[in-house]
Amino acid sequence: MCAAVYVLSSVTGYVLASALLLKCPTLLHRRRKEPFFSRHISHRGGAAENLENTMAAFKHAVDLGTDMLELDCHLTKDEQVVVSHDANLKRSTGINAYISDVAYAELPPYLCKLGVTFQRECFCEGGNDKRIPLLRDIFDAFPNTPVNIDIKVNNSTLIKKVSELVTKYDREHLTVWGNASNQIVKRCYKEEQFLEIPMPSIITKLKDPDSLTKSQRFIAWLADSLLMRKALFEHLTARGIQVYIWVLNDEEDFQRAFDLGATGVMTDFPTRLKDFMDRNGISKPQ
Repeated sequence: MCAAVYVLSSVTGYVLASALLLKCPTLLHRRRKEPFFSRHISHRGGAAENLENTMAAFKHAVDLGTDMLELDCHLTKDEQVVVSHDANLKRSTGINAYISDVAYAELPPYLCKLGVTFQRECFCEGGNDKRIPLLRDIFDAFPNTPVNIDIKVNNSTLIKKVSELVTKYDREHLTVWGNASNQIVKRCYKEEQFLEIPMPSIITKLKDPDSLTKSQRFIAWLADSLLMRKALFEHLTARGIQVYIWVLNDEEDFQRAFDLGATGVMTDFPTRLKDFMDRNGISKPQ
């Protein structure tokens, strides 16, 4: 009986405390000062409109008015920080070699046609720009544009060199570190100012629905139910934490994300997202 009372009181206390903190997020955490707001985020520069992670893609997105560029980094054999998604060059260039085993000057160009990872049966055919750029090229070209840097491997040298470039170009206030690995994120940046999360329900759009097992559907539903919550987004926003949802390419998903209170959306279709935001009067938070 005593144990039951203890458990009941503990659970009740936890629920009440959680409800209070959710309602009053600044009781334990002071609101953080946001260096910038990003509504419109171009994934790999806009992988469905230009070849991913190329200067042409980044320039197109910036000219369009994107709030942030998302890109991926690797280290070459001669320790140059390059902007590329895959560790192996096979998918993007047709050459079966790892970036870490090739000097920058010897990196092959991108293929003329690349698949778009977050859009089923979608390919992007690029123009003349097929060069894998250096991270410093992006910093030089877009000094005032926030950049979301995804460190693809847990490599101390890579992290150190990226950090040095961020400092050299005075971009500490314009840099977001994003990675699925919590270990990498912790090594890159200590402060919690941004939260990047996927919208789990998009798995049904990325794969053939008939190929998904019941367990996969259930896990996607459960994750979506737990993560895609307006109360959670409002709580984080009240603490000054921006919430970015990736990678969304359909208008119905754009709408859902903003309805839930997400700060920004990451997309492969920057033009599509801009048109949607313009039509619906979605602007930056005040």
